[in-house]
Amino acid sequence: MRNSALFASLISLATPALAPAQTLPPLPDTTGFGVHVLAIARAPDNSVWVGTYGQGIFVLRSGAGAWERRSHSDDTTARSISFDFVNAFGFGPAGEVWYGTVGNGWGLSTDGGKTWTDWTGDQLGPEWQYVAPNGIVTRGDTVYVATSDGIKLSWDRGATWSEITDSIGATTAAHPWGRIHSQYVLALARGSDGSLWAGHLRGLGRSADGGRSWTEYPTPVRCPGVECADRVRALAPDTGSVVWVGTERGLYRLDAARGMWLDKKGRPACPVAPVVKGCRADMPAVQAVAGAGAGRAFAGTREGAYAQDGDALSVCDITPSVTALLVLAPGTYAAGRPTGISTCRINQGLSLVGVTYREWPDSDTQGTRHTWFERPIALTDQPYIDQTYRYGSTMGGTFQQHQGVEFNDPDVTPVHAIGDGTVVFAGLAERGSNTVAIRHDRKFKGQFVYSTYYHNSRLLVSVGQRVKVGDVIALVGNTGRATNDHLHLEVHVTPSDSTPLVVDPNERYPRYTVNPELWIRPLPGTGILAGRVWNAQGLPAQQVRVYGLVKAEPQETPYSYAETYGEHNHPDPDYGEHFAVSDVEPGDYTLAVVVDGRKMTRRVRVEADRVTWVEFGSRAH
Repeated sequence: MRNSALFASLISLATPALAPAQTLPPLPDTTGFGVHVLAIARAPDNSVWVGTYGQGIFVLRSGAGAWERRSHSDDTTARSISFDFVNAFGFGPAGEVWYGTVGNGWGLSTDGGKTWTDWTGDQLGPEWQYVAPNGIVTRGDTVYVATSDGIKLSWDRGATWSEITDSIGATTAAHPWGRIHSQYVLALARGSDGSLWAGHLRGLGRSADGGRSWTEYPTPVRCPGVECADRVRALAPDTGSVVWVGTERGLYRLDAARGMWLDKKGRPACPVAPVVKGCRADMPAVQAVAGAGAGRAFAGTREGAYAQDGDALSVCDITPSVTALLVLAPGTYAAGRPTGISTCRINQGLSLVGVTYREWPDSDTQGTRHTWFERPIALTDQPYIDQTYRYGSTMGGTFQQHQGVEFNDPDVTPVHAIGDGTVVFAGLAERGSNTVAIRHDRKFKGQFVYSTYYHNSRLLVSVGQRVKVGDVIALVGNTGRATNDHLHLEVHVTPSDSTPLVVDPNERYPRYTVNPELWIRPLPGTGILAGRVWNAQGLPAQQVRVYGLVKAEPQETPYSYAETYGEHNHPDPDYGEHFAVSDVEPGDYTLAVVVDGRKMTRRVRVEADRVTWVEFGSRAH
């Protein structure tokens, strides 16, 4: 968890406990680190549904005192959910329950969650599998599922599907229904007037006719430069044609009927335009929004919950980060967190009594050693690294050890060379993936440095061609082994100038990959955390989860924990690390691991443009 300070002495509740009917029981925790909540929703029968990172679905039936759990089973006869990483729910008029996942499609239950019909890669192909956070809504008997490839809709419980996508997606959509400005949908909501709202990579769209036609609005930014770039992160209906819009930079309210952004007092004060000066309630990047009555809303951020005017709500849990919100009753809300779920009241908080101080961290910081390279995706596109499947990750044992990092972006997004060099490979690699490899001009202590770019839809360079940093070398796609449109980037440090050491269609685990997050410059204002975890025998502890970091972006592939490398991953030749995470917001964090049954914690302090180093275990020093 992130801590700006450590609090000594007594912690006491400021108000009496809530009535049992208004309090959600804690989620069952089998890890010792809590249950990472991604979504909370209430069904028409008043049951509460909770989606989690890696632990499936929890259901609290009306009047019940304990949670039921629904998780994935490899037994196909069980008709279970397809994936335990659940980030969205929707409810139909005849008892239908829909769920969405981070990377394996969605599903439907018509018997209260006992059995499920799933739509995964087998039905969807290499697209449509990444559902947007809270990206399922129903409108009558029609369900809308928002994904990074557009919106799927069905009015017959999934017997047939149509698509709402952009001009690029429409070329491959089987049953186009409507056209939106960007297929990469980040948020979805149904307005109080029955309209559809969709936040996407290029702004915000509204449809009053079920998705056939859309009115587009630019994402509100305060200046036209890259430094003011903003994205819609969450949506919630207010009254009529008014919608709450949570972004990376705060909370807005848009009145579609008047074509104006509203100020904090609900007055139409800012015209819809590419640049909006004013009309924003400042707060950290918004991760969830819940309407709380006309003109009122709660917003969840990595630093806690906020009211619609930007005032922070009282702290009601020692873990401040809020990843999901549900209004339970007037003045009472449920907050999903990386460590579980808590029930909060507006006037309830933790009284922190005693001395407040900042302890010295168990880490040290140093300058970056070789962040020579730029991002392969422009900051004005989707430049964030997928947080669920970093270098060395298995997504909690779900997949094989990852050899690079992912950038999830719409089809045909430009892919840029991360540094100067010469193209040494341009063609089909593993399983038909359109691939580019560049040997960079700079060497590292006499060794050769390469970058490789996989899954492209089209290649724009040829072998022997010289490229400069920033040159467009390919377009994002899903060729080869891919479950969505994305760029897979690898960095290799090799002892010899040999392209087969870098790109070999028959080699699943290249011998000289290193973690790209130590070679790419971190996002502006962020730093890098790296370290080692040793077991009792003084050996690297493999595939150990490192808990404690809080990262808001990208929300569509949420951060939960880092993993130490396995046998197919390679420490950096300079750092010798067992794990590394970049783009970390500066601040103090408490990290925790479990090795050989022993739990260890370390305090770390992250600084912008620097590397924070930490060690756990018998060889830590």
